[in-house]
Amino acid sequence: MESKEAFKVSILASGSTGNSLYIESEKKRILVDAGLSGKKITSLMAEVGRSPEDLDAILVTHEHKDHIHGVGVLARKYKLDVYANEKTWSAMDTMIGKVDVAQKHIFEMGKVLTLGDLDIESFGVSHDAAAPQFYRFYKDNRSFVVLTDTGYCSDNIRGVIKDADAYLMESNHDLEMLRMGGYPWSLKQRILGDHGHLSNEDGALVMTDIIGDRTKRIYLGHLSKENNLKELAHLTMENTLREKDFGVDEAFRVYDTDPDSATELFSI
Repeated sequence: MESKEAFKVSILASGSTGNSLYIESEKKRILVDAGLSGKKITSLMAEVGRSPEDLDAILVTHEHKDHIHGVGVLARKYKLDVYANEKTWSAMDTMIGKVDVAQKHIFEMGKVLTLGDLDIESFGVSHDAAAPQFYRFYKDNRSFVVLTDTGYCSDNIRGVIKDADAYLMESNHDLEMLRMGGYPWSLKQRILGDHGHLSNEDGALVMTDIIGDRTKRIYLGHLSKENNLKELAHLTMENTLREKDFGVDEAFRVYDTDPDSATELFSI
């Protein structure tokens, strides 16, 4: 028999200016990325009644600043364990300042790490970083998937992330807004390429392949401030899923995230 609640999640911040999410189970409290200042992450955690003092660890996805800005500060101040794969450690080591060697841990791509009562599966993605990886969290036959910062979603990844209870799924840009916007052509090419970011349309199409009977929540993440609107991302996801006859607002709901404020602490 499944417990009523396996763990809780809040997406503290999601967007091109900074990313961090919080996961708690009975035994562990974890951040995935800390891409804002320590002060800002402290205030975002306070929005959901939590504090960095309660944290056990930070999992890092890749070394871009909007994912690691506060990692070193928080690790030093609160004596937190930090997990990343070897190539990501090499790339970010000088960027986060000194972290005690006892707090540094290798979490290799494609492996499963157990932290307390949580099992965490890592999987590689296609992004212009050293060795970017994201995570699926498991406890009591429930699971939550984090997937942002990838230019495309391979069949292999789709298999790894299928039929989770909840998702943070990338909806980075609206294609027309990006094409017509003021970014230099080289940056547009980077975002649109295989090592860039999923558009609203791409993220929605991925969801049509991976959504399952268990899925109850889809959060739209890493929206570009310049090349997207919450309303556009939301509409694209809902309309795409409706076109494929999925039960939007019946079997599951689509939720927005914000670069500056935390989502409510929701149960998985």
